[in-house]
Amino acid sequence: MTSQENATLAKASPGRNFYQGIKNKQMMEDTKQPSKLIAIYGRVSTSNQENEGTIETQMSAVKEHARKKNCVIVQEYTDEGWSGDSLVRPNLDRLRVDAKKKLWQAVLVYDPDRLARRYSYQELIMDELREAGIEVMFVTVAAPQNSEDKILHGVRGLFAEYERAKISERFRLGKLRKVKEGHVLVSEPPYGYTYTPKNDRTHGYYEINEAEAEVVRLIFAWVADEGLTLRRVVRRLHQSAIKPRESPRGVWATSTLSHLLRNKCYIGEARWGSSYAVVPENPHNKEKYRKTRKSSRRMKPEAEWLTIPVPAIIDRDLFLRARKRVEMNFALCQRNTKNEYLLAGRIWCDCGKRRAGEGPQHGKHLYYRCNDRVSRFPLPRVCREWGIDARIADQLVWQKVAELMRSPELMERQLSRWIEGKQRDVRSISNDIPALEKEIRKQQEHEDRYNKAYGAGLFTVEQLKQYTGPIKERIAALESQIAKGLREKGENAIFAIPSKEELQGFVTDAARALEHLEFGQKRAIIGQVVERVIGAKGKLQVYGHIPIQSKVELFANDRYRVNTNQPAEGSGNGKAIPFRFAVALPPPRFIIDPKFRRTPNRRHSRDSI
Repeated sequence: MTSQENATLAKASPGRNFYQGIKNKQMMEDTKQPSKLIAIYGRVSTSNQENEGTIETQMSAVKEHARKKNCVIVQEYTDEGWSGDSLVRPNLDRLRVDAKKKLWQAVLVYDPDRLARRYSYQELIMDELREAGIEVMFVTVAAPQNSEDKILHGVRGLFAEYERAKISERFRLGKLRKVKEGHVLVSEPPYGYTYTPKNDRTHGYYEINEAEAEVVRLIFAWVADEGLTLRRVVRRLHQSAIKPRESPRGVWATSTLSHLLRNKCYIGEARWGSSYAVVPENPHNKEKYRKTRKSSRRMKPEAEWLTIPVPAIIDRDLFLRARKRVEMNFALCQRNTKNEYLLAGRIWCDCGKRRAGEGPQHGKHLYYRCNDRVSRFPLPRVCREWGIDARIADQLVWQKVAELMRSPELMERQLSRWIEGKQRDVRSISNDIPALEKEIRKQQEHEDRYNKAYGAGLFTVEQLKQYTGPIKERIAALESQIAKGLREKGENAIFAIPSKEELQGFVTDAARALEHLEFGQKRAIIGQVVERVIGAKGKLQVYGHIPIQSKVELFANDRYRVNTNQPAEGSGNGKAIPFRFAVALPPPRFIIDPKFRRTPNRRHSRDSI
């Protein structure tokens, strides 16, 4: 049929044109590049960037780029307030885990420095994603495709690092110049002052807050003239209903008052550059994810401090008298008496808080008391557990540990109990894991159906988040259960089982080593073998493990946790005896009623120990 005949036929049947147009459109859509399922990642490092909406601007540019590239966003990962100098970020870790699950085909990032500040970190993440079969794309630059592109990308990253170092140094020198000119650079002014930020005419400066300044004068007068201790100052402030500027509990802390009484800002000498940030050696926060790695500070020599003149709240004489009184109170404090606590750092209360040693009447009585009353002071305490006689607890726990280390039969009994318990746990875990994995696969199928529906344009990304949010939470909870089970299952391999000959050799050495020990040597052994002691009503529950070495060695630690007699590396053989036992305590000397009133207990007797 000729083209002229086709045209004549088309005029005769207009419906033919309509169906031919639909067919041509379908053919064009079939030849169009298919949509790519991607994830997007964004990061800002400071709270200021979060408040200014930088993360929203960044993610908006990424989403627009994805739309132009005909990509379907199935997952968003954002780390708000996390530094690029660290790879330990919660959502970056989640992205890396999901990449191995092949939940999407590519990841889109605004710029390489959003992945990490350091070029070496960028390459590490990008190589890991490529090995998982995930394409890495950027908005600002093209991702390297070959060796030559990779070299150019590396040169660009190194220059960016150099430029950031120059900017950081210029920023430091600029702050130093401003301080020398009298500018006050501070994020939060001390109690008693209000900070007025700089403007076009004047630099930032302190103004006296008269309401807070009156409290500062009272505190210094109470310490310098009345000789109050810090805890008495806390109590008086609480009784006067004077609250600190910021406190979740609404009460003053002794550490806050100690810092206040040492701050020369109150005599008109604000300081700058007196300390610098360091990574803590023994951090209180043991969590994996920490936005600030350098959370501790170390003081510089006082000669390096820079002084900025500010309005004075008190005179120098009152300041010096208060400091002298604080030093005198510390020197005369009864808590400075060095008492011997064998279980220090190992004993906990049944409420979940630590117990600390306390020696009233100049050490006549020693107790392990719950820290709840200290941490909540001056508010009433919540924990109702009373103190445990430290001398009795130390004696009973040491006797049980020494008896265990001298007896191969007792150690074999503890080892058998531990093995039987672990075998029961492993059987239970082995039965649970397949069911959990099956449920995870089922949830992932649900999530995939929603992602495909979103890719087909059936609903918006907000609706996708609403639908898949509960599914992701369910998957995360199931994965957490499996991880916990595998950890417990793997604990069987933590301790190698010693032979009977090794046990007998250890017992022989221990019998000689445990004779005529001083307190420091006993403390070293307890520190090695006892992991946790829980003090509850009428008993102590002791947990730990005895390392079976070829030779019984004693290690003593000084008060700053520095091991003064470290063993040679690799001296241990990894074999140990896990143990758990309970120690019955004698009746307490006093009976405590619900209102914390105590009366002598007639059942108490030293003969019951």
